[in-house]
Amino acid sequence: MAIGSLHAAEKGNHMKTLNTIVLCTLLLCLSSAAHAIRIKDIASLEGVRDNQLVGYGLVVGLNGSGDSDQAKIQIQSVVNLLERMGITTSVNDVKVKNVAAVMVTATLPPFSKQGNRLDVLVSSMGDAKSIAGGTLIMTPLKGADNQVYAVAQGSVLTNSFAFGGQGASAQKNHPTAGRVPNGALVERELPNTLAGKSVLHLNLETADFTTASRIVAAVNEKFKADVATSRDSGSVTLTIPEAYANRTVEFVAALETLEVKPDVQAKVVLNERTGTIVMGESVRISTVAVTHGSLSLVIKETPKVSQPAPFSKTGETKVVPRTDLKVEEENRRLMVMPEGASIGDVVRALNLLGVTPRDLISILQAVKAAGALQAELSII
Repeated sequence: MAIGSLHAAEKGNHMKTLNTIVLCTLLLCLSSAAHAIRIKDIASLEGVRDNQLVGYGLVVGLNGSGDSDQAKIQIQSVVNLLERMGITTSVNDVKVKNVAAVMVTATLPPFSKQGNRLDVLVSSMGDAKSIAGGTLIMTPLKGADNQVYAVAQGSVLTNSFAFGGQGASAQKNHPTAGRVPNGALVERELPNTLAGKSVLHLNLETADFTTASRIVAAVNEKFKADVATSRDSGSVTLTIPEAYANRTVEFVAALETLEVKPDVQAKVVLNERTGTIVMGESVRISTVAVTHGSLSLVIKETPKVSQPAPFSKTGETKVVPRTDLKVEEENRRLMVMPEGASIGDVVRALNLLGVTPRDLISILQAVKAAGALQAELSII
């Protein structure tokens, strides 16, 4: 019975070991595959981009929280609006507190069609206290060429409030800026930048010669022809194959799904204000010795008062100064990091020194100054 139990235990341990090996193998495969990124996530076609739109409008229906009479701009805008509607009035006759002058902005995606809807951002221009609950009046949105591409109108959502009186006030979030979901209608379409082209240009988000070379190799292998060539580190020229003539969309769709492993420059990003440190996996260091310690000096003044006994006819009160001095110096070991150490080795070594993120920033700056950090040091 004991022998059978022993064999069962050994078999169970063997299965556990086998499962562990299989799991580690899968994790290694997944980690290696995770480095491959789709081309559509690291590059974009030249000419296929968003366009910014802007317009000036009015938000009406506010509960006394609009622009004051000192702003003036909303009064002139109301007069102009009424005149376009056939109502003649004077600037001196208009006094409103439920109207706010706003700037309206939106982003027009590529290949947007007439009738598509866009989200718009509404921001107060004057001294309005809040635009919550207001309605944006029809506002033309223009592009950089001064052409109207969309028209916005609708209820403004701010997800905020602002109330108050002479003695107290309460506010939540930002009440002078809000959004109109699906508040803009596209009226003019952008020209199709891909129509009739036989050559396309792919622009990398981050210029890199290695990444561009890998994209060229992946594209040519996919289409079994010299379809791609690299002009420089930031772009790749694509010649549409004859098999995809007049089928540019299908060619781009097949192109975007290809996966490549982008290469990035070794960089360490430091933010001294927040103590944030970000280091890439390709960061390496030369042989360097690092020690870190801090000297703490505490000086405490505790005056001691000496006074005569109660009802004493002689003596006087004296203040005797007393100073407590304490000096502490942390005992840190000298840590030697060998040449070619990876980022994991660097982090483990510095953790053994017990450094904080802000101390680590100072150490990395000193290592860089010593010429031992083989990476770009970026301080933001």
